[in-house]
Amino acid sequence: MAEKFIPENETQVCDIVRWALREHTSLRVHGHDSKAGLGTPVEAAHSVDVSRLDGIISYAPEELILSAWAGTPMAAITALLREHRQQLAFEPPDWGPHFGVEKGRGTIGGVISCNASGPRRFKAGAARDHFLGFSAVNGRGELFKAGGHVVKNVTGYDLPKLFAGAYGKLGIMTQLTVKTMPAPADSATLMVRGLEDEAALAALRKAAGSALELSGLAHLPGSVNGARAQTLFRLEGPFTAVTDRLNRLKSLLKGLGEFESLSAEAALSLWRGVRDAEFFVGAGLPVWRLSVPPHSGAMVAGSIGAQKYFYDWAGGLIWLLSDEVQRVREAVQKTGGHATLFRAPEPLRRTVPVFEPQYPSLAALEERVRESFDPLIVFNPGTANVTKQVDR
Repeated sequence: MAEKFIPENETQVCDIVRWALREHTSLRVHGHDSKAGLGTPVEAAHSVDVSRLDGIISYAPEELILSAWAGTPMAAITALLREHRQQLAFEPPDWGPHFGVEKGRGTIGGVISCNASGPRRFKAGAARDHFLGFSAVNGRGELFKAGGHVVKNVTGYDLPKLFAGAYGKLGIMTQLTVKTMPAPADSATLMVRGLEDEAALAALRKAAGSALELSGLAHLPGSVNGARAQTLFRLEGPFTAVTDRLNRLKSLLKGLGEFESLSAEAALSLWRGVRDAEFFVGAGLPVWRLSVPPHSGAMVAGSIGAQKYFYDWAGGLIWLLSDEVQRVREAVQKTGGHATLFRAPEPLRRTVPVFEPQYPSLAALEERVRESFDPLIVFNPGTANVTKQVDR
């Protein structure tokens, strides 16, 4: 009979893992299950729910550092940071609704485990770049710590980088420390309507290559939102700087079309939709998340022939709907990119690679890394190789 363990402290986590070792059994690790359908289905006999490892451990706004238990909801962390006019610069997405979980249920442990990052990633870096340190229990039932409370920490292997994106394969993280950043004093989103993909992505790349330091570059074809195509440019920073850069952006893109400056509320809604891929919640077809060279974005989307798709990261990230697995893989591989089957029925996720297939030599290396932390495969057996599951 399957057991569901709900530890309330690190000692209990260690005890659960040691029990699993004695019983020669396996564990599925999760928080509020807001990403239960992400990745290859897990084949574990029992589960560990870390949602009671909840709460802020320490927060030093003046030092831009926050530590929290792994099961702390992102909603609580975001609210606390907002009180101090700070944020997590990598713009963590909320993918819960894609997997039948209401918004706000995702945890800091889940975000870091999946290395989940939003539209600001191309400027601020991925979640792993803001992950400073952690405590975890390995596959031997041992509690250990890695990293620290500073950005630069030279203590050997950079384990935070390794655990970010490991999808719980290397150990059960219990405490996490992340870097926070001041929230921008001002934000402005410029929109151009009606552009075809090639023209829109060329404009986004032009803006990305400028000195204007944009923090959001996305294109929504008309098929996504049921209206005319929308090309989005976001600027953030001090009020006077944003105003000046906005005027310079308009000059840079002169002749592109008619500009529309969005209200704060409209801009927030649109960027949330891009961040969380809200346009595809409840869609009947499998959802893909493709990482490609930005100059290849339009070509990849066109060759796949998907009816609904949109671009983020100036064309470097494509979200699309398609049940043509081979067609998607071939289109992406021609560019040297990566394709992740983000959401699909379980039978499909059991029969096709969810993550980009690796060369045998790299797959073998990943297996050795996993076995060094979890030699008996206690954690999340059945999921794909560990170190390749990073934010592409």
